[in-house]
Amino acid sequence: MKNKNFLSTARVAAFTTFLGASSGLFVACSDKATDTIAPTENLNATNEARAEQGITGQYIVVLKEEDASLGFTPGTTYEERTGKVKNYGQALLKRKGIGSEKIKVAYGKAIKGFAGAFTPAEAALLRKDERVAYVEQDQIISLGKPLKSPKGPKPTEPAPTPEPTPDPVNSTQVIPYGIYRVGYGDGTGKTAWVIDSGIDLDHPDLNVDVTRSRSFISGSYSADDANGHGTHVAGTIAAKNNTYGVVGVAANASVVAVRVLDASGNGTASGVIAGIDYVAANGKPGDVANMSLGGSAMQAIDDAVLRASNAGILFAIAAGNSGSNAAYSSPARVNGANIFTVSAMDSYNNWASFSNYGNPPVDYCMPGVYINSTWLNGAYNTISGTSMATPHMAGVLLLKGKSFTILGYVNNDPDGQKDPIAHL
Repeated sequence: MKNKNFLSTARVAAFTTFLGASSGLFVACSDKATDTIAPTENLNATNEARAEQGITGQYIVVLKEEDASLGFTPGTTYEERTGKVKNYGQALLKRKGIGSEKIKVAYGKAIKGFAGAFTPAEAALLRKDERVAYVEQDQIISLGKPLKSPKGPKPTEPAPTPEPTPDPVNSTQVIPYGIYRVGYGDGTGKTAWVIDSGIDLDHPDLNVDVTRSRSFISGSYSADDANGHGTHVAGTIAAKNNTYGVVGVAANASVVAVRVLDASGNGTASGVIAGIDYVAANGKPGDVANMSLGGSAMQAIDDAVLRASNAGILFAIAAGNSGSNAAYSSPARVNGANIFTVSAMDSYNNWASFSNYGNPPVDYCMPGVYINSTWLNGAYNTISGTSMATPHMAGVLLLKGKSFTILGYVNNDPDGQKDPIAHL
């Protein structure tokens, strides 16, 4: 939300999601690990070194064209928009002598453009066209491997919320410490868009809007989560306030799965942009989009987020887990009145050693260490990261918009400017 700088930097890594440190990320809920992270360990270093190349022969083409020239009207649907842009793109390719079948996905709302399989020579030809704003190579997105447990003691959960007539079978609801720290309330009737690995569509502790949920994974039509990350994020935002499980900040709100990562935590930047474009076309002012992912600087991602947020959708974005300046990461570095970049702290308001920093672009710090939330197959899991801090912010935004309060500041912020802690 602050005045963040758009830095022109060389890509030092492929687009990788900011997944947090975990004691047992790809298994059932577990918090038994006692290993700690070495002070010099970069939590994204292994992942970034492994995937430092873009996707060979795949590019994102962003057009200069505005709505009127593309034949859009206020009533043009999302499907019509993407169809018109695809037709426009195919005609453009045809005039360049490039096969029109090369377009794989089109964007019609947050940005106007398309992505497809092109040779470097074809990409260079498109860059020179007066109708093209810019062309970027597509990037790999990967959650990477699970990470070791963060330093510091595990938090003590507050006592479960008393129920007047508790269910003798399902009377085990707890308020995770992060929810207790930032506050929680009834989010019924509100909508959060989770741009992630999908959501466990039939999790009993979540109100998933299955009808509007979509997958942007090539070859997969289901928005059901097969990784766990997106389900965990959704629970922190909006887990039901009932007699079992956990409670979300905006309890009982609807969550929409916008699946851009597969079961292995892999995806593409072009797929992420398609997800943002879908949210921009179908969301409404006051809705919240959570992006617990990010990577190296990429203009197309930044532009899509900024333009979607300009329509009134509030974006909560993870700062990242590489222990470095978030100003070199997208979309964390994006500035906008409706964009909130989030760092992570523990239950004692102490800075999480893995969290990215920088003022700008970081706006707020939220709980992100040992966060208990929903998981696959109706289960629960405790993991850590700025991915886990960000949905706390999303929940606050969902309930309060931009009229929330500040309750304290994080300790030991490495950039010397203490990030404020948002609260209802």
